[in-house]
Amino acid sequence: MADALNGLKQGLTHYGDAGFSLFLRKAFIKAMGYSDKALERPVIGITDTFSGYNACNRSVPDIIEAVKRGVMLAGGLPIEFPVVSVHEAFSHPTSMYLRNLMAMDVEELVRAQPMDAVVLIGGCDKTVPALLMGAASVDLPAILTVAGPMITGSHKGERLGACTDCRRFWGQHRAGLFDELEIEEIGNKLAAGPGTCMVMGTASTMALVSEAMGMMLPGGAAIPAVQADRLRHAEATGERAVMLASEKLRPSQIMTKNSLANALRVLQAVGGSTNAVVHLAAIAGRLGFDLDLEELDQIGAETPVLVDLKPSGRYYMEDLFKAGGLTAVLREINHLIDKECITVTGKTLGENMAMQPASWPNDVVRPIEDPVHRGGGIRVLRGNLAPKGAIIKQAAATPGLLKHTGRAVVFTSLEDMADRIDAPDLDVNADDILVLQNAGPKGGPGMPEAGCMPIPRKLAVAGVKDMVRISDGRMSGTAFGTVVLHVSPEAAVGGPLSLVRNGDLIRLDVEEGLLELLIDESELVRRRSEWTPPSHTHVERGYAKLYFDEVLQAEDGCDFNFLRAKPREVLSATSGRNCRDQRRPTNMDSSAAGGRSLSG
Repeated sequence: MADALNGLKQGLTHYGDAGFSLFLRKAFIKAMGYSDKALERPVIGITDTFSGYNACNRSVPDIIEAVKRGVMLAGGLPIEFPVVSVHEAFSHPTSMYLRNLMAMDVEELVRAQPMDAVVLIGGCDKTVPALLMGAASVDLPAILTVAGPMITGSHKGERLGACTDCRRFWGQHRAGLFDELEIEEIGNKLAAGPGTCMVMGTASTMALVSEAMGMMLPGGAAIPAVQADRLRHAEATGERAVMLASEKLRPSQIMTKNSLANALRVLQAVGGSTNAVVHLAAIAGRLGFDLDLEELDQIGAETPVLVDLKPSGRYYMEDLFKAGGLTAVLREINHLIDKECITVTGKTLGENMAMQPASWPNDVVRPIEDPVHRGGGIRVLRGNLAPKGAIIKQAAATPGLLKHTGRAVVFTSLEDMADRIDAPDLDVNADDILVLQNAGPKGGPGMPEAGCMPIPRKLAVAGVKDMVRISDGRMSGTAFGTVVLHVSPEAAVGGPLSLVRNGDLIRLDVEEGLLELLIDESELVRRRSEWTPPSHTHVERGYAKLYFDEVLQAEDGCDFNFLRAKPREVLSATSGRNCRDQRRPTNMDSSAAGGRSLSG
């Protein structure tokens, strides 16, 4: 079997003598205690994203052992290897800045090391997209499983969990409802165990859309991290990986335009994270096609939000698991999905659905005729403020603010916002629109999750709970509010957002899909002539230089241009000229990557 699949014989190190290369490889791996019989089996690589900084992946070592067991039961040789581990709360300046680094790590290590198939183990927001981006680029047989969501905690009898409740309680603390002692007590209970956020945040969303795309065995997205079912699913994943190696079923045959359309459909139906739009765009770019924002909008118009989970609803991921997981959702939108898409099982999505247990009535997955929200969770916006698009999670917004005209209160950077948002003399009222500039892919850098700007303290204390907020940054999938995100082109490359000034009127009309700056074009031309790029983008070395040279805008998934299957001809936002040589301004100390440029 190993000869047919190549096993350890593939991808030999270049020593100028293939026989010696194989001899040396086997000699060294025998130091791990393997027998010749073991080394004759097909090799199944297993990624290991465990890190002492990553609580989401605390249970990954147990998952790896279960995957190994499954591989061995199917006659394969499991070999684990580490890749970059990225956690949201421990990544400076933001995890998104490092997602592409992780994707490169996955691609190159899978390509460089001998394996006939690879098991991808993700957990925490950016790890799943990075794994799939790398797998799409190398196109070796691959299968995904995830750490699974946390279980919920409790505070004074109230059920709670990370991280929607993190934000809710912190907002109440800022408004003076909780003192320092109680907010610390709450902090001890928000993350009650290993796993990813147990609301419909980015990690939960990416797990569900990955299962919908066919890259995960059925039922795997919603199993809580602490459940025995999680380990049984991991074992089955290891078994299936050996079969994938034999069948040579590749990611490019599974992650197709049609399967990504299914992923977008599920994204809308579950009220998923806006971050998934960026990640799915990056995955599509690795596969050689573009994610169509107009298609996302059309799918949203057809697909109501059916899953009653925070932040758009009431429940948590363990409740979705008990309600039947993704299969329960797919059956409600059965007439809207492409059931002929092939999956890692070797069967179609429709065949997989038919093999799952029958659904049952519950309050978590609502029937399509009685949805949580009509018209989809996410809406695409366009206008002179966002020529390349912006998005809003309308299912998590205040309905009365979805059509609103207000005066801009502008923060020119993350630092400016931090310095002034709570100032007693800030000129702001509840009808204004908060605008954050330079929080995009280059502006942040890394498009930080700062788009859900805090309500200015003096308004929060007065009881204001939501305002229209606009930025070129992202928002955590766990967040809520009337927040316009991913404005493109971003301010840091001279997009229209960079031209907004205090007092300008902005019109938001979500129903019409409009985001407009109500300023004369002649004034915009004048302001544009005075624009200069932020100094922190002037980097001369290391990963930071690669990042600023190559990162694309939100509609292209913030991926590196040279990693796309079909790289873009990058144009200047202000001149329209090819700007490959303009993207690296000069006069910046090379230490910037460790200072202001990455400080968020």
